[in-house]
This record gives sequence, C-alpha cells and structure tokens, in this order.
Amino acid sequence: MSYSYLALGDSYTIGENVLISESFPYQTVQLLRKKNLSFFGPEIIAKTGWTTDELQDEINKITFLEKYDFVSLLIGVNNQYRGRTIEEFTLQFKQLLQKAISLSGNNLQHVFVLSIPDWSVTLFAKERNIEKISEEIDAYNNACKIITIALGCNFLDITTQQKLDAANAIMNAADGLHPSKFEYAKWAESLADAIAAVCSA
Repeated sequence: MSYSYLALGDSYTIGENVLISESFPYQTVQLLRKKNLSFFGPEIIAKTGWTTDELQDEINKITFLEKYDFVSLLIGVNNQYRGRTIEEFTLQFKQLLQKAISLSGNNLQHVFVLSIPDWSVTLFAKERNIEKISEEIDAYNNACKIITIALGCNFLDITTQQKLDAANAIMNAADGLHPSKFEYAKWAESLADAIAAVCSA
C-alpha cells in the first residue's frame, strides 16, 4: 500500500528560496520512505504570500483526490504580516482545518497542523517592531493550537526550536527571512515521526 500526502500552506510549505526537494513536505516523504513506508510524492497547494482566505480561494478551484491518507496545514504568517485581526484569522483557519479534515476522509488523527514560524527573529525583521511581531505570532499560534486540539487533530510546535535556530546562519535561507533546507529538515523529522506513529498504530 502506498500513502498519499497533501500539504496546504504558504511559502513555508512550498519552500521559498530552497529547491522543491528541500521543502519540508518532500523531506518528510523521503524520511518516511527510509522508514520503509511507501509514499507517493506530496501534493502541495501553497504559494508565497498566501493568507488564509487566499489559500481557501485556491482550494475552491482545485479538483482533489477523493481522499488523502495524510494532510498537513501551515498557514497564517501573511495574515499577521498584513495586520489582519486575530478574530478573522481564527474563523478562516478553522474553516481551512475543517476542509483539511474533509480531505483526509474525516480521519482526524491523519491531519497535522504545524505552528507558524516566528519571523521576528530573522534578519528581515531587524528594522521592525520585533516584540509586536513575536506577540502576534504567539497569539496566532495559540489560536491554531486551541482549534486544532478542539477538532481532534495533531498540533506540531516547530516554532520553539525555529526561534532558537535562527541565530545560526546555516538554518536560514539567503533571503534572510525563510528557513534553509536544514531547518526544514527538522520540521520534516517531527512530521515524519508523527505520521509513522500513526501508520504503525
């Protein structure tokens, strides 16, 4: 049996400034194959700059498989960047997660939400209000976690380690904003371990 995997998101999912094979969805599949699990290549619906409503608009245009064995969702940083309210984000994120659940065939334990990275620790943010950015990302992630747990899905915190890693130049892409393949590898390891645990349950 081969498993299908759908990744929904923005620049962090598509892998801005790295090769597509270095994005976390592709690295996740590679790690799962090394665990002797058969996975098709990931289907990625993501674009740099997308907000929650823009991702939803694109989803509405796409014809998907009847169901996917696993679905991941990482979205929200562009809502925060554009100054969108937490109330608007919360409503739209919940709708997106409900769609992700539907695409998984309502298999709650096969849906994974990754926390939003904190870009306040990047070089890109050095001339900005770092404390405000960090506080808002924390608020967004708290909303993500509450909704994810309430709906019975899996929440993976990748932000705590990402903030620590940002001080190491090798963990950052050349644009000074996005992660490098080495940071994505850590996210992939967390997701692959979680997916493998579900497969073996």
